[in-house]
Amino acid sequence: MTVPPAPQQKIVDLNVQLMCPDCKIVPPNISEEFSNGDLVCADCGLVLGDRIVDTRSEWRTFANDEGDDPSRVGSAANPLLNGPQLDTVISQRDGGSGAARELNRTHGRVTAVKGERNLLQAYKDISAMCEAIGLPKLIADIAKQLFKRVEDEKLLRGKPNESIIAACIFIACRQEGVPRTFKEICTLTQVPKKEIGRCFKALNDAFHETKVQTMTSEDLMARFCSNLGLNMEIQKAAVELTKKAKEIGTLAGKSPVSIAAACIYMASTLYKEDRNTRDISVVCGVSEVTIKNAYKHLYNERARL
Repeated sequence: MTVPPAPQQKIVDLNVQLMCPDCKIVPPNISEEFSNGDLVCADCGLVLGDRIVDTRSEWRTFANDEGDDPSRVGSAANPLLNGPQLDTVISQRDGGSGAARELNRTHGRVTAVKGERNLLQAYKDISAMCEAIGLPKLIADIAKQLFKRVEDEKLLRGKPNESIIAACIFIACRQEGVPRTFKEICTLTQVPKKEIGRCFKALNDAFHETKVQTMTSEDLMARFCSNLGLNMEIQKAAVELTKKAKEIGTLAGKSPVSIAAACIYMASTLYKEDRNTRDISVVCGVSEVTIKNAYKHLYNERARL
């Protein structure tokens, strides 16, 4: 029994090709006249299009191939800075005499945009602080945007930049679901907790559209257990213990950090991977007395939990 040949599929050319309607030559001989902004057929002279974009350099360059190409002006615009950002920069390389470096510094002082130096320094501090505690670049970018908005709208006049930076990092972490405690931000920025809290409250009230999620014990559990070297089974048990304690109301009124520390202590004890209160206190940033007091409440309700 012979099998009939499969029907051949017809391939349709979907490419859009510009062609002169008078000449109809394939391939078309079309030239771009950037001086007039027209597309012209090189055979008959028919204008096929107008207002084309000139992709050539702004001017001719007669420099050697060495160094940067001067045919383009300015770098990519930075949305975090103000002004046109098309300033001329004097090169510091002059053969080692040092004159170009002095000219560069003097020119920088003269042409510096008002307030831009403070912004650049604040951005450097934010990037360094986020890198110090292993935060991703996205958190640093959000914190920079918040800081620029504070500067543009003059929201926290009289407050030091260190306090504003600390509050911006704290809000950025909350927004992206990687919260850090006040104590961790205090240790990172060397700013008192009360000062960070005041700035945070002021910014939270000013930015109504900013979604700042409330920190919970479950958000901190993964990081704390990882730093303590506990496995995933103990982490899941601690999370379930936290949820059950909230349902019963065993640790009502306690801070999320205290609840997380006490539940980790109880879960590690149940799985016979004891972590003493000193180790948990160092990782969680809670005193040993606080952990023991919260653990007593959990132990008294151990049957229901």
